[in-house]
Amino acid sequence: MTKAEKQAEKIREISGTDPYRCMKCGKCSASCPSFDEMDIKPHQFVSYVLNENIEALAESASLWKCLSCFACVERCPRDVKPGKLIDAARQLVVREKGGNYLKADEIPELLDEELPQQLLVSAFRRYRR
Repeated sequence: MTKAEKQAEKIREISGTDPYRCMKCGKCSASCPSFDEMDIKPHQFVSYVLNENIEALAESASLWKCLSCFACVERCPRDVKPGKLIDAARQLVVREKGGNYLKADEIPELLDEELPQQLLVSAFRRYRR
């Protein structure tokens, strides 16, 4: 199993979702409040995981632009939950950097000043454990 295959499997495991259910309808991206800020849109995250293009996801600014509002999760007619895939990809990146959690003072380095505070609070809740 290649590194990309292992990473894709880990993302599916962490997220608890089945990206193979995606029918590429785009409802997740249409409901995303960060759509204009993302280089990889929510529906594209699903394809990247399916195609095991995890390196591109890890390097994408979109990984940190997602607000974790889960509007995409609510809108998905197939229960794919792209927001959970994005969250799992974030966790994978953090874990590969050598830790299973972030400290509060590390989070601002990952964000830019124009992002909503909701993202900061969401990231802290997820990665402080």
